[in-house]
Amino acid sequence: MRLLPAILILLAALPAGAGTLTLQVRHLWDGEELRLPTGATPTKAGETISITRLSYLLSQPRLLRRGDSVRSGDWWSRDDWFAFVDASGGTPEPTLEEVPAGTYGSLRFTIGLDEQTDRADPNRHAAGHPLNPLVNNLHWAPQGGYIFLALEGHLHANEPTGFAYHLGNAPNRMTVTVPLHLEMRGDSLVILDFHLDRLFNRDPAFAVAPQASTHSRPGDPVATLLKERVEGAITLHAVRAAPTPAPPAPAGFAERPVVGTPYEFTVKRGFPIPALPTDYPLTEERVRLGGSLFYDMDLSKSNTLACASCHNPTYALTDGVPLATGDDGSVGTRNTMPLINLAWKDKLLWDGRVDRIRDQIVIPITHPREMNESVENVIAEMEARPAYRRRFEEAFGSPGITIERIGVALEQFLLTKTSYDSRFDRAARGEGKERLTEQEKRGFELFMTEYDPRRGQLGADCFHCHGGPFFTDHRFHDNGLYDAADLGLFTATGRDSDKGKFSTPSLRNVALTAPYMHDGRFATLEEVVAHYNGPLDRRHNLDPNLAKHPAAGIQLPAADQAALVAFLRTLTDPALEEE
Repeated sequence: MRLLPAILILLAALPAGAGTLTLQVRHLWDGEELRLPTGATPTKAGETISITRLSYLLSQPRLLRRGDSVRSGDWWSRDDWFAFVDASGGTPEPTLEEVPAGTYGSLRFTIGLDEQTDRADPNRHAAGHPLNPLVNNLHWAPQGGYIFLALEGHLHANEPTGFAYHLGNAPNRMTVTVPLHLEMRGDSLVILDFHLDRLFNRDPAFAVAPQASTHSRPGDPVATLLKERVEGAITLHAVRAAPTPAPPAPAGFAERPVVGTPYEFTVKRGFPIPALPTDYPLTEERVRLGGSLFYDMDLSKSNTLACASCHNPTYALTDGVPLATGDDGSVGTRNTMPLINLAWKDKLLWDGRVDRIRDQIVIPITHPREMNESVENVIAEMEARPAYRRRFEEAFGSPGITIERIGVALEQFLLTKTSYDSRFDRAARGEGKERLTEQEKRGFELFMTEYDPRRGQLGADCFHCHGGPFFTDHRFHDNGLYDAADLGLFTATGRDSDKGKFSTPSLRNVALTAPYMHDGRFATLEEVVAHYNGPLDRRHNLDPNLAKHPAAGIQLPAADQAALVAFLRTLTDPALEEE
């Protein structure tokens, strides 16, 4: 009985009858739920489109008690709440916790962000936070600000093209108000319907062809129109008692005591917070062990090939050849990817079939066209060396060498291989006397400017896939190099919509990583720029941000192409050149 007063005090501190409100958004076309990417869909403008991307940010939820005036009533609100919604799935349903008990008659929320949040440093948000750029891929960098809503897809016509509508900036914040009858007497579920057909089919019908993109520059009527249509496209489907949540899934690893000396992982200003491993926290001992393994040729069958043989620091941890050569002299099928800034990457290899570095490690060790060795032989080689036995015990706290421990050690070493100190970075930070030349500045301007003749913008449109501090969106795209012999992401997912898509490589240190593309087909940066400047293979999976360009390409003059190359060369980190 002595505990009773303490329990009563604790209960009194909680909001009376507080519950959790879960929001679920269905994405519809003519009343039917959509799955992205959608199939070919006719519109009232006489066009046929398919939607490949719809993602947006939610904020500022409000609930109005039933009977109060929408204009003057007392709204319950949360200004510290944000959510990210991706119509293709994979994002958790937004939840509002500690909603006071009561009867509510209206739900209001914003698609977008208040100006202070929009312009604040996005990299202050923890890994997994809805506003972390790695989570939402909706941040405009380095110019700042978020895309509030991104809608992309293809226009099917005699000459197929694409569309990309990116709504952002303060005038394009969207406010949605939904009448409802919500009895908060516990946990509740509100299901909303987002009618995408209303964006295109409301009178007057919206035609894609003459207005295939917007980037929300001031005064753009396309952005204004889409903002208004989005605000009227979301309605209530149902209000229900929330089902009992499932117990949390096991973490997938056992808790382990911290072993060794914690490694101090530094995140440079301007970079988001990464999701570092928590089952095996980074330690000095494991990082050093991984470094030794990285350069150890005993991981290959002939004992003549190490990880560093194909991931040479001289080439920013690539190998300088179109296709890597394996332990027995056989040639692989893909270009060697750089191993820089992997702490921020959640899908590995050109086709994204692996999530963790430690799991990826086994592939080159055992692949017949790479190191061509067995796991058993690698472990036996390590066990035969007393120094390795001692170092594995120091790094993991107990005797034993396993493929998991080898993978973790290599993973920890590679997680420390970061690069963020190029000439461009130093100039952007205003350090010392570092400045870009006029040609390099012009290249940067082209890189960060969209190609939108309707608005007089004739940039190179590079930033859509190569934006942000890493100069990559870490996503997968078809960039007009379709090859039936290698279908990229399709090999991992089996989805037709993923045929021809490959991981977007970072452009950091790109001057050191030639040749380029997944198959190493382009020997120089000049060839890469020429590829994007001219006509592309316009199959149905071509990324919409490329498909919206004219069939002949964007046709930049030679001086602008040279300026782009000059800018790309500023992204080299001197530390890698010296290494």
